[in-house]
Amino acid sequence: MLSIVCPIYNEEKYISQCIDSLLQQDYPKEDLEILLVDGMSTDNTRTIVKQYSIKYPYIHLIDNPKKIVPCAMNIGIKNAKGNIIIRLDAHATYEKDYFSVLSRRLVELEADNVGVVCKTDVLNKSPKSLAIREVLGNKFGVGNSAFRTGINKVQEVDTVPFGCWRREVFDKYGMYDERLIRNQDIELSKRIIRGGGKIFIVPDTYCTYLAREKFSALAKNNYQNGKWNILTVYYTKQWSSLSIRHFVPMLFILSIIGPTLLSLIYKPFVLISIISLLSYIITLTLICIPLCIKKKLKFYYLLASFITLHFSYGWGSIIGIFKLFSIKN
Repeated sequence: MLSIVCPIYNEEKYISQCIDSLLQQDYPKEDLEILLVDGMSTDNTRTIVKQYSIKYPYIHLIDNPKKIVPCAMNIGIKNAKGNIIIRLDAHATYEKDYFSVLSRRLVELEADNVGVVCKTDVLNKSPKSLAIREVLGNKFGVGNSAFRTGINKVQEVDTVPFGCWRREVFDKYGMYDERLIRNQDIELSKRIIRGGGKIFIVPDTYCTYLAREKFSALAKNNYQNGKWNILTVYYTKQWSSLSIRHFVPMLFILSIIGPTLLSLIYKPFVLISIISLLSYIITLTLICIPLCIKKKLKFYYLLASFITLHFSYGWGSIIGIFKLFSIKN
């Protein structure tokens, strides 16, 4: 029995594409249940899901009054009947062999968690959204995360998106940490690894994540990601809950702000800020020009996408540090 748990909230733009991809799965439907755990959506999400559940009895809508993802996951896991559990995201679509590959590989590899590459796409294609899509799959944009940049063989990794677990993994390592509005999947993965567990990414299939298409939405999402990097470390008391790549944007922002403030005392410090910023702009330009030529993208949108991603993420982490003082007080 395979249980699919998918947290949702106000997903009317994406939920139909997501569910349609689940209906096409080659996994036996008599051994499948799909639990869509909704944070009390205020748009048409619930209506859409109910329409699917009437037609397909293995699709279920479950309420999540606390609204946030880790609560949705814990509700779903507790209600799940399956001995294998897969976590999905409504902002994505899944290849038809997604369920069968993950469940088979989980057993073959004797793993605690298995995932695949998550390709990035956009629902509505425009010069701006295509540039955002490119940045979210680029190493300079998202770091050395294997599930974003791609693989060609089975690898042991520190985390995967939309994982697949045996049910007993949650008894052994614990449920989702409900204090974490973001980073809850990464934190769980790190906890599994600290406990001696194994996490693998496999090249056999993939999913497609549908990214934000506006700079404002991109900035808002990554600002929250950056802020919760700091808060995740605070709540878990574990630096290993995250990886070094999660803190690089913050260090870059600090390399500009810090010397600028110090220059008020000793002016030459401002040179450090200038060098850091110029190095970033030059590097970014050298990365963007070949991408524009090769993939026929607009230079301005590509440059703006990188800058929006890095600065919003880094600034979020800095705000997260200040947030710690209000928590402690």
